[in-house]
Amino acid sequence: MSIAANVIVALVALLHVYFLVLEMFLWDKPQGLRAFGQTPERAAATKVLAANQGLYNGFLAAGLVWGLTLGDAGTSIKIFFLSCVLVAGLYGAATASRKILFIQALPAAIGLALLLLA
Repeated sequence: MSIAANVIVALVALLHVYFLVLEMFLWDKPQGLRAFGQTPERAAATKVLAANQGLYNGFLAAGLVWGLTLGDAGTSIKIFFLSCVLVAGLYGAATASRKILFIQALPAAIGLALLLLA
């Protein structure tokens, strides 16, 4: 397995842990408000939804870490979870913010390409 692919998979996992923290714990705090361009009022109204979204990001991170811990035997798991991240990123870019394409979908696509080429 390519070291470069595993590095990208690990970076995508770390990004999703960061998204979990932002969405579950910092959503209505200054860092979360800045990251998502929210007003305090809107953040308060959507806090429960954001926490749920953060939990899903945590599951994506957990799946990628699981795949990494299995080494070469985890390739199919990494492909599956990177595919999930890619689809979520494409959907988010189409429905919420175009920057999600670059922050979430592009790293997943790079990781997938590296895994499939290895």
